[in-house]
This record gives sequence, C-alpha cells and structure tokens, in this order.
Amino acid sequence: MSPYTADTTAGEVAADCATQIAGKTVLVTGATPGGSGAAFALAIAKYRPACIILATRNLATAEETASQIRAVEAGVNVKCVALDLGSQFEIREAAAAVNALDETVDVLVNNAGVMACPYAKTVDGIERQCSARDTPVRVVNVSSDGHRFSHVRFEDLDFDDGKVYNRWIAYGQSKTANMLFSLSLAQKLGKKNLVSVSLHPGVIWTNLGRDVKQDEFREIGELDQVQGHRSILAQELKMKTLECGVATHVVAAFHPSLDAPELNGSYLLGCHSVKREEMLPWGRDPVDVERLWKTGEKLVSQEFTY
Repeated sequence: MSPYTADTTAGEVAADCATQIAGKTVLVTGATPGGSGAAFALAIAKYRPACIILATRNLATAEETASQIRAVEAGVNVKCVALDLGSQFEIREAAAAVNALDETVDVLVNNAGVMACPYAKTVDGIERQCSARDTPVRVVNVSSDGHRFSHVRFEDLDFDDGKVYNRWIAYGQSKTANMLFSLSLAQKLGKKNLVSVSLHPGVIWTNLGRDVKQDEFREIGELDQVQGHRSILAQELKMKTLECGVATHVVAAFHPSLDAPELNGSYLLGCHSVKREEMLPWGRDPVDVERLWKTGEKLVSQEFTY
C-alpha cells in the first residue's frame, strides 16, 4: 500500500486491484446516490465483479444507484435488497433475501450509518447511532476518526434513555464499536479465512451529515477542546473529495496486502493501516473487544458460534 496517499483516488486503487475485484460478489449497505457506498460501487463496477448487491432502506434509491452502475458498465450484475438497520426483524429479512439470491458474498462493506442525529431509538429499543466459508471473505466496517469522542459506554448505551444524550459522543461510541467489532471478527474468524477491517474515509461532505446544520459543526471543535485533543485542534481541516475518500474503501475491500495475518482487524486511514500503538486505547482494547461482542449478542438476543 506504500504508493498511496491521502489524495489517492478510488479509481486508482480499483485499477491496481482489478484482479482481486474480478469475479467477486460484493454487498454494500447504504448505497444511496451521492454517498460513499454508491461511490465505492461505481469505482469497482468496470473491473468485472461477479455481482454487486446494494442493500438500502429505500429500494428506489438503490435502483437509482444500480442505474448509475450500469451506465458505467452495462454488463455488471446488480441486485437490490431492502435493508432497514433500525429493526432486527428487517435485518434478518434482508439476510434471508440475500441468501435467496444464490450468490456467495465475498466482500461485505458495512457502509450505512447516521451521524450526530437527534436522540432516537430503533424499534428494538437500541440508541439509533449504536444499532451495529473456505474461500476468503472480507468484511469492511466504515468507522470514523470521530471515534475519539467516546469509548463504548457499556453501562449506559442509550444515555439514560436520552436524558444525558450528546449526539457527538453517541456518534463516537458507535464508531468505536465499529472498530471493536472488526477486531472481534478478525480474532474469532481469522482462522476461517475471514479478513475484517475498519476505516476512516476522511472528512467528506455527503448526506451522512443531513442531521447537522453547517454552523453546528463548531460543536466538534468545542468537544475536542474539552476532551484535550490538541493534535486534532492543531491540524488544518482538509476536506476530501468523495473519490479520494472512497479510495480507502477499495483498499479495505480488495488490496492483497491486508491478507497478511498480522493486519487482520486493522483500522485504516488514508489507504494505510494504522499501527496499533498509534490508535486510541478504547478502539483496540482486548477486554472491550470481547465485551462488545457479548453486548451485541444480548442486544440481538442471539449467541453466535464460530
């Protein structure tokens, strides 16, 4: 991955990974037009994936993205599945629908998410921002450097039923959970040929920020100041284009360097794996990794064997 920089585009990485993309079935959640999931799908479309499955809450938006993909590569096999991540029942229905497609998923990109939304719970009572074979499989969980705002609040995931809710801390908690989940999958299923990584795509303006007004982003700087993130405050904010941000998605999903066992569970930033010692402790703590897995099983009322 050494040739890549923060300015590398998704198209450049996809061209390098053409052999890895060819013949793969890729499932992308949150593939809304104009968002990072759709941009990722568009970047890989012309390199002959066997199938691209778009899973979104609104099938109409998925079909719109599918049309954009076919405009890039008319022959690509694109399928759309309804997926509402706000309901465990709907998630299981979507999983059954994917299984019924008779496609073997090689790469799962968990891209769907919300950012700093007003307090709300899913139908299953989970705070909304926190609702989370023999051939090689990749699982990519889109996180954020916003994980710096909070560890996982295991004793109070829903902020005392919203009474002490802070939308940025809730966002940070959910992004930390993405990182811990990636590590847990890597530890539990790495020996079964599964590679699981998380990533920060960079600061990109997409519909992810639909719940935040432009002037409200000052709250981020205020929280960084309160929490003492001096290195962040000292940096000049650099926005990324969608094409550059999604480059890290493509690296995470296909780059062969991540097949190295020691990189399983990695957190990627700027197309590169971040060294464990450079990560915040709550995004890599082995005790929290296992604790998150057990908490997840309780939230979905199911224990998983592996």
